[in-house]
Amino acid sequence: MAFIDYYQVLGVDKKASDKDIKGAYRKLARKYHPDLNPNDAEAHKKFQQLNEANEVLSDPDKRKKYDQYGENWQHGAEYEQARQQQSRQQQSGGQYAGFEGFGGDDFSDFFQSMFGGAQSGGGRGGQTKYRGQDYNAELRLGLKEAAATHKQTLTVNGKNIRITIPAGVENGQNIKIAGHGAAGVNGGPAGDLYITFLVADDPGFKRKGSDLFANAKLDIYTAVLGGEITVDTLDSKVKIKVKPETQNGTKVKLKGKGMPVYKKEGQFGDLYVTYEIQVPANLTEKQRKLFEELKELNAPAA
Repeated sequence: MAFIDYYQVLGVDKKASDKDIKGAYRKLARKYHPDLNPNDAEAHKKFQQLNEANEVLSDPDKRKKYDQYGENWQHGAEYEQARQQQSRQQQSGGQYAGFEGFGGDDFSDFFQSMFGGAQSGGGRGGQTKYRGQDYNAELRLGLKEAAATHKQTLTVNGKNIRITIPAGVENGQNIKIAGHGAAGVNGGPAGDLYITFLVADDPGFKRKGSDLFANAKLDIYTAVLGGEITVDTLDSKVKIKVKPETQNGTKVKLKGKGMPVYKKEGQFGDLYVTYEIQVPANLTEKQRKLFEELKELNAPAA
């Protein structure tokens, strides 16, 4: 597989901040998402590359290895260990067992042979052990599903994996399931599974972190005189007292009625409700006259 420049895939500089990388990924992921490009093979390929690039560059440890070792970043630690062992052996006047003949000019060949596939290491170590490839998967959730801890089964590379999804996961968030990637080579450890959550927008709520935002219609009579209305939350209905002379666009906070805070048991965000005052239509003649009387009563004195 040809080397892919993850920075180029995301369209960011190598000095980009974590925030820049996250923002670039989200913008491009929306653009190339399979749901928006169902029959576009190139867009699907681009989307996979974006997920791969984000997986590496959004993880500080992986990004450091990638910056140092490039396409061979996953085997950086093994490479560094072998390089140090070879250096110590050469300093003592000997050769590293199993790698005779690799001089300074051939060091890049040594690197390629080490990471190009499963090979015999010879000498004391026998065959070199390689860590298995990491897998990437996507899991789609509705907002209400994301608000509750639950178990779900997904199929990855032909295997069913049952996972527990913590309440409060966000759109674009990644989690790692250790040891559920590809099997290792020559007895090496298995890779990991990285799951990206795609949380769909909800018609009734907008989400910002753990807080939710919603609109509630308010008739003009209740807005003027005060009263009580019922609004929806994610899991129930609640009554709100409306103060007299409430203005259009007034926002009220329902504490603790937002999303669960991720991995913080018993903590929730808030729900902010914005009132939309509805002007009555199809007035009767009597209603119109009453509004005209109110207008006259509120007219400034001559």
